[in-house]
Amino acid sequence: MLDTPPVKSVEFTTHGWRPHEQYDAWRGWHNQTFDGSPTAPAKAGFVAKSNAVTMDGLALVRISMPATRVMRTRQLIRRNPVDHWAINMGLRSTTRLTIGDTTLEALAKSPFVVSLADEMVSERRADERLQLYLARDSFPGLAPILDAARGTVITGPFGTMLAEFLELLDRNLGHVDAASAAPLKDAIGSMIAACVCPSRDRVAIAGGQLNLGRMERVRRVVRQKLRAPEIGPDALCRLAGMSRSALYRLMESQGGVTRYIRRQRLLESRKVLGDAGCDKSIAAIAEEFCFSDAADFSRAFRREFGLAPSDVRAGARSGHIPVATAKWRSGEGAVNFTDFIRAL
Repeated sequence: MLDTPPVKSVEFTTHGWRPHEQYDAWRGWHNQTFDGSPTAPAKAGFVAKSNAVTMDGLALVRISMPATRVMRTRQLIRRNPVDHWAINMGLRSTTRLTIGDTTLEALAKSPFVVSLADEMVSERRADERLQLYLARDSFPGLAPILDAARGTVITGPFGTMLAEFLELLDRNLGHVDAASAAPLKDAIGSMIAACVCPSRDRVAIAGGQLNLGRMERVRRVVRQKLRAPEIGPDALCRLAGMSRSALYRLMESQGGVTRYIRRQRLLESRKVLGDAGCDKSIAAIAEEFCFSDAADFSRAFRREFGLAPSDVRAGARSGHIPVATAKWRSGEGAVNFTDFIRAL
């Protein structure tokens, strides 16, 4: 019996679409992950291509596309709340990136780190670029480093080393065999840890780095216990190994412990509702995620996402939002970029 291949790959291109349809096809491919606008009028055509390879918690995407302004908005984050990191690099031109009030420019072959949990705007000239997506749950040891480096360009010798490593992955990731997959994943994590070094001003206070590690520990515990009614401040202190006062200080920026746990439950319940194949009632989902009843769940859901649970379920089942799709090269079925990135 043949082993399951350790890597999967998927391609999407706007070749074959009529020029005035090409940009809409590209937007459809990215579905609810990114949006944007082309620099040239859409009717002039938008010939673009994406080649993506995924392997156990990570994905490497090589994109060729015209000049474009790409956005990850608050609305898209609410609709598709993945929080993967991405290490991006333009191969021939500069990328202008705005995150909150900060704007930076990354020269060609200068890797920069972003998180899909952040609102951002990226302005790019016609170019090819590499994007390495890393699922947070698959690289817990990188959490303090990458969270500290969000919105920074990796420069100097470490930046050059990381750029060359990304190009090496681009050439070889699609050919990885089962025996090499786990060691390669460890090597990728080690290389990123060695190259993505927080700047001095980010670690001037040693406690800042410690808090990033503590926050990641709390996040992992909460995700493991989302469906457990007993999870609360006392249980979280015990399971995360910290005092109540330390936990409360840590969670102030998240709106408090209870607010954080409830929001994580809502985010996970939204994924369940967005699965067209799920036949659980909304009341059953509310109970599964420890809400007192369906009405309480619906009120909290609407406050968080601006729409009712039934709206998400109806949209998932009707498929009323037309999106462009491609197929896994292994022939496993149609996907779009959002499906691809959620599967990490």
